[in-house]
Amino acid sequence: MTETPLTIQSILVPELTLSGVPGTSKKRILELIAEHIARRYPELEEAQIFNNLVSRERLGSTGIGQGIAIPHCRLENCNHVIGALLTLEEGVAFDAIDNQPVDLLFVLIVPKEATSEHLELLSQLAEKFNERTFCERLRRCEDATQLYEAMTQSQ
Repeated sequence: MTETPLTIQSILVPELTLSGVPGTSKKRILELIAEHIARRYPELEEAQIFNNLVSRERLGSTGIGQGIAIPHCRLENCNHVIGALLTLEEGVAFDAIDNQPVDLLFVLIVPKEATSEHLELLSQLAEKFNERTFCERLRRCEDATQLYEAMTQSQ
């Protein structure tokens, strides 16, 4: 367990902030996310990340509506919380609660023995992404650097 409270700034790194990602399906986007996380954190297995994200989606879509999804899962051998932020070139079907295509995703990977602190972070993310002006500001970012700055300076 960490001493300091979890914040978006503490879990999101520029290498996992991707802008204008091409994606044709929910599955392809989750594969891409797993690939990027495994590249950044080589101690984690890409297939395990992907399988855990897909398993979580089978329980119910993480598409929260208004073009936003917060895919998340617990992961063995993960010893800290990992965040990834993506905007998509075009919205993809994500089985969201409002049936709208998703074009804005914040991915959360947490250790297997995740605490209530991790659930609190998930709640904070959902609340933040519920702000339309904030989401529109993220969608207007022209590159990953702008996107990272908009996300981390907004707390």
